[in-house]
Amino acid sequence: MDKVCKDWAQWLKKTRFAYMDEGQKTQTLNWLIQLRDELLDLAEITSNQRVIDLGCGSGLLGFGVLERFRDNVEIIFSDKYKGCLDECQKLLDEMDINHNASFLKCNITNIRQKSDSIDRALTRSVLVHVIDKALAFEEIYRILKHKGIYVGFEPIISQNTRYYELLQSSEITNYYEFKEAEKEIMEDPQDALVNFNYETLTDDLHTSGFINVKVRVETVTSSYKPFREGIKKWFITPPGPNQKTMKQRFMEYFDEEEVDLYIKEVQKALSNKNITINSKTAFIKAVK
Repeated sequence: MDKVCKDWAQWLKKTRFAYMDEGQKTQTLNWLIQLRDELLDLAEITSNQRVIDLGCGSGLLGFGVLERFRDNVEIIFSDKYKGCLDECQKLLDEMDINHNASFLKCNITNIRQKSDSIDRALTRSVLVHVIDKALAFEEIYRILKHKGIYVGFEPIISQNTRYYELLQSSEITNYYEFKEAEKEIMEDPQDALVNFNYETLTDDLHTSGFINVKVRVETVTSSYKPFREGIKKWFITPPGPNQKTMKQRFMEYFDEEEVDLYIKEVQKALSNKNITINSKTAFIKAVK
């Protein structure tokens, strides 16, 4: 790993991954680096291009571009949250390396760039926070040059393993009521986390004007023993800024006492038990 991404990885360990043990940090970073490299390979970036990392967050893709190309490519770190941009800027300043980077605060559905001005657009787990995916694709299409390429990675949460699939009806009070509530939660068309799948992504990209659209869905299977406190975090940790926790989502169907009982029963049923979960992810590539 080059110095750029070594520094980036150390920064994540001290900030975003501070709550993890060393084994979890290493496993997560290895996955992120593998993901980054696959997306950058798909993007087919070459020298003298303008590249934008939309919803850059911690800068996974942007720092990957810098590592590969240095000053030979212009990279724009873009995010609607100033805090994300500030952190990326701070790290670049600390590295004291030559780079051709700039920072842009904007929303992916209103990108502050001229039409036909970008060669490559990149996203990683961004559309999952955007209710209107089609509008985001239209904006990406607008800013790309002719034959420009968009690549992205998105978790298809609506098709992931659900809680009720890991549980027995005898373990949960009102099991069937919670099962039906979870189904509705995971199919809510107004919830950005779950209102899309392979078919809708493909259709929206075509409708926006993209050609050579390829959406490859992979299933990642993992087996582990969840701990009691870790299970609680599933329910009380928001999946993103201004997003409801799973507990809050269930409280739209049940009162808090019922939801707290449900969480305790899930903890009892699954703590230190071997479980296997499937997660669906999509790799996207499309050409203007």
